[in-house]
Amino acid sequence: MTSALTLPTSSPLASSWPDTLPGADALPGQLDRWLASRGAELVSVRRHIHAHPELSHQEFETAALVARELAVAGLSPRLLPKGNGVICDVGEGDRVIALRADLDALPLPDTKDVPYRSTVDGVAHACGHDVHTTVLLGVGLALAQLADRGELSGRVRLLFQPAEEVIPSGAPEVIAAGGLRDVAAIYALHCAPQLAAGLVGVRSGPLTAAADTVEVRLTGRGGHTARPHLTADLIHALGRVIVDVPALLDRRVDARAGVSMVWGRVHAGEAYNAIPGEGSIKGTVRILNREAWREAPELISQLVKDVVAGTGAEAEVLYTRGVPPVINDRMASAIVAGAAGAALGPDRVVEAEISMGGEDFAFYLDQVPGAMIRLGTGVPGVDSRFDIHQSAFDVDERAIGYGVRVMVHTALAALAAGF
Repeated sequence: MTSALTLPTSSPLASSWPDTLPGADALPGQLDRWLASRGAELVSVRRHIHAHPELSHQEFETAALVARELAVAGLSPRLLPKGNGVICDVGEGDRVIALRADLDALPLPDTKDVPYRSTVDGVAHACGHDVHTTVLLGVGLALAQLADRGELSGRVRLLFQPAEEVIPSGAPEVIAAGGLRDVAAIYALHCAPQLAAGLVGVRSGPLTAAADTVEVRLTGRGGHTARPHLTADLIHALGRVIVDVPALLDRRVDARAGVSMVWGRVHAGEAYNAIPGEGSIKGTVRILNREAWREAPELISQLVKDVVAGTGAEAEVLYTRGVPPVINDRMASAIVAGAAGAALGPDRVVEAEISMGGEDFAFYLDQVPGAMIRLGTGVPGVDSRFDIHQSAFDVDERAIGYGVRVMVHTALAALAAGF
């Protein structure tokens, strides 16, 4: 198995692989020592992926790189049918614990002045998926060491998923390819620049919101702004939808469901003194509660029609499903919290904040229990408001080592718990 990507032989930032933190438990089988010896190599992997980003559904070279490295370790990775993702089992056993990472980059320029800056114009790993991929690769290589010595008490499945950043996303493709077959539970991590490297955020229950889009198209008789009574006054009708529908939605849904409806695009007319005959608005609907999410399309469509009814305009509502909410399982959250405490020290596990962003890890959680955690990647000296999806996004690369230790501990703890 080959790849056009060629890894550098060494990394100038070997110090980015951290020492074991005080209060942390040692990994079995001398894995801490083995991981430390591979740290510079994993940092190089991350930098190479960062310099060669691939957009959603186009992650062919990244997937080939991952598959090659796993095969060199004696594992048997298989590519997804399209060739842009990888599934690989480590160990043996009837019950499987799955770990997932995403591969894709964003259509943003990379504005950092670093040796590993993106070499692809307008494409950058501004969400940390290069870190996710590198961490999971490191976990796979570490667990392979245990499996070779007969010290891995079960089977761990590595899921390297394409297309997390777009709709349709890649999680359903992984599931269709058998990614969740025999899986008892699934775990994942996500970069969190708001947390310092060495910290992990864990939360039971809602972690991220469902993220859907809604577009409302209005049509009606246009005319002169001097005689709005002879028209449907489409601008007025759009204004009512913009203001009234989110306000009414807040009154029709339990406030504890965490609903946010925000418009992001409005278009109607060209002339200041002419009422147009058509116009549209488009926005997002974000919801933390599964039941409220299931009911949202019908409810919002009805609210739009009710608001428009008295204006004389005709309304068409186009509601597009995005991703469900990520709702972490209580038991899975307890397991990963305990594992993170063992990996880093219990005082380094904090409560993760809820995000209204979307994350297609939710598709896996609709099938099996599991949990996603926040991996601290904050760069020392950088403003705490620094966020993902920014062109200058970067990480404290010590987070790679912390992430590997956390996910190895998580896999072993989940196998031991039978969950």
